[in-house]
Amino acid sequence: MNISKKIKFNKHGLIPVIIQDYKNNQILMLAYMNEEAFNLTLKKRKVHFFSRSRNKLWLKGETSGNFQLVKSIYFDCDSDTLLIKVSQKGGACHEGYRSCFFRKLTPKGGLKVIEKKVFDEKKVYRVNSNIKNQISK
Repeated sequence: MNISKKIKFNKHGLIPVIIQDYKNNQILMLAYMNEEAFNLTLKKRKVHFFSRSRNKLWLKGETSGNFQLVKSIYFDCDSDTLLIKVSQKGGACHEGYRSCFFRKLTPKGGLKVIEKKVFDEKKVYRVNSNIKNQISK
């Protein structure tokens, strides 16, 4: 049986995917997959996503080298969200942090950066100066 048929993709053909470090359980990011991205992830054991802003498939790390190597995949009870535990190479965040969740809400309503950068995003993404803007949209 094709396991991707068990996934309940939304009306746009996507499913949210939580990416978590397999060693320390840190949440690294949330992104979306379509069926093709899911099947490539299974086949290659590197996480692939579907970019809603760029309307295309992408391999996490294809530009930065910060690949996510699949360790295990979990389905939630409704099969409409996935959790993928990975070995993260470098940082997961395109802003240079290990996790996309590097800011914490303060009691006064501000945001505090709680992590240190693990790479210089300006150097990593200078190959295509528009990539950061494309990812941020």
